[in-house]
Amino acid sequence: MRSSLLTGAALAAALVVALSGPAKAQPDGEFPFGLEMTLEAPPKPGSKRIPNLEIGDKGEVRLELWCKGGSGQFSVAGASVIFVPGALEDRNCPPDRAQADDALIAALTAATGWSRQGDYVTFSGGETLRFRLNSN
Repeated sequence: MRSSLLTGAALAAALVVALSGPAKAQPDGEFPFGLEMTLEAPPKPGSKRIPNLEIGDKGEVRLELWCKGGSGQFSVAGASVIFVPGALEDRNCPPDRAQADDALIAALTAATGWSRQGDYVTFSGGETLRFRLNSN
């Protein structure tokens, strides 16, 4: 009896550890809710920053662009996507980076479709934007 109780306790503990571990990787074809991704682009001269998006479980987004930062919201239905930007922080950006940030927001807003292949997410519908999922 005692060994069956210990076995049961060990199995329960193993189950708790398994369920509380890191989330399983999302398969291809699923929108990257709950993940962070970085734009496939070189940094701007004089900076090491590359834009990234941190997407919450319900589509809320924290944006860190070449200079500006802010928030937004993704809505997804199948292969269709809508991005609605929120307020952006100006941060006294140099004109070239501010213009690049505005162009990136405009391209995300113009996107009507998305696809995912492995660690890459592509937004399309105007300009094509490709992001790599951060796997750290």
